Amino acid sequence: MKSIYVLAPFVVMLSIVCQGQTAPTSVLVPEPALSLPEDPAAAPLSVDEAVTEALQANLEVRAAVRRLSLAQLKTATARSLDDPMLMVRDWDTPLRKPWDLNQAQAMFMLQQSFQSKQKRDLRASLAGDDAEVAASDLESLRQEVAVQVRKACADLMRNADEMNLHDRQTSVLKEAVASTLAEYTTGKVPQAEVLRAQMALTRMNEHLIELEEERDNARAKLNALRGRSPDEAVEITGSYAIHAALPPIEKLERMAIENRPELAALRKQITKSRDQGQLTRLAMKPDFTVGLGYMLMPTGSAFRNAYMAELTMNLPWLNRERHEGEARQADAATDVSQAELEARSSIVFLEIREAQISVLAAQKRVKLYRDTLLPQAEATFKASAAAYGNNRGEFTNLIDSQNLLLDIQAAYYKASAASDAGIAELERAIGEALPVAPSTERTSK
Repeated sequence: MKSIYVLAPFVVMLSIVCQGQTAPTSVLVPEPALSLPEDPAAAPLSVDEAVTEALQANLEVRAAVRRLSLAQLKTATARSLDDPMLMVRDWDTPLRKPWDLNQAQAMFMLQQSFQSKQKRDLRASLAGDDAEVAASDLESLRQEVAVQVRKACADLMRNADEMNLHDRQTSVLKEAVASTLAEYTTGKVPQAEVLRAQMALTRMNEHLIELEEERDNARAKLNALRGRSPDEAVEITGSYAIHAALPPIEKLERMAIENRPELAALRKQITKSRDQGQLTRLAMKPDFTVGLGYMLMPTGSAFRNAYMAELTMNLPWLNRERHEGEARQADAATDVSQAELEARSSIVFLEIREAQISVLAAQKRVKLYRDTLLPQAEATFKASAAAYGNNRGEFTNLIDSQNLLLDIQAAYYKASAASDAGIAELERAIGEALPVAPSTERTSK
């Protein structure tokens, strides 16, 4: 974003008395600069509160929670047997007297199929694997939502700080405009200087519009993540996070292997594929169906009442080629899951390294601005102001020092926000929070 602080020379120049000028008959009076808008409806919210609310109310998280509940419910029925079957059969009914059931045989049979306990245990294990994959997906989504919330909060904090800078610069500009108009009425300032004031005010107003656009976009994103109306006003309180020194890259990679939900889901997918392969091989063992029936014989039979017992079994070895093909498919699925785990691990390690580089660079900039550039710029500005006030310094030196101080302040806020966003990305990459050092409240320098 282009800086507004190059406008400061115009601001201060407007207050200089120009000798030898006469007042023109008309003048374009500059519009007043836009002030920092009041937003009393903005609800104060800390970063932790925003994250907590988003994890509870985010619509995608709620949908993932329901998917997990569904997967968990399936584990309760995985060991169940197939439904029992009731069969009613009538035969030997004479065609000439189809209504004469006394001449027919009637049978009522109840059947139940039985699978081995090992097969049912493996089905339950597969259902449990699905539930754990769904749990990992939920945790991955929760971490992603938390990252997006924290980045939106960092944008809002930086935006608020830049608006405070804009407000202070606007105050300086208003004083300069008032001084210029006063000088113009005496004929000491030409119309060109007033036009420059108009341009400076317009640029300030333009920059405020840009800041408001950034704020509204960040609010809309944050509200959507929190499951609220996009136009709801919200203000982030607190400070930029100050983290301890980052662990070495090897430790970060180990943390990702242990905690990254996507990697855990892929490992569970490998387990699921192996269980599926084992269950496929168990299909070579036959299943049994037991039936017990009651028979009503025709009138005149020696025994009108009888029973029937039945035992049936499938013959999977006669379809060996199919079952062996399914076992090979399960083995191939395991190999695919293993390859996906290796590929995803490589991507995660790259994400860790990129986030680490981003965080280290942002932290270096924060330290440079806070400990070196800001104190030097403040000291330079104070010295230039004192020298100019005592008629011992150049006017251009004062303006340059003021512009430099404002630019460094804005860059400091951007680096602080970038550090927060980078830490959020790094914690997302490793799947675990990093230690936070004690921080100070955010202030506008």
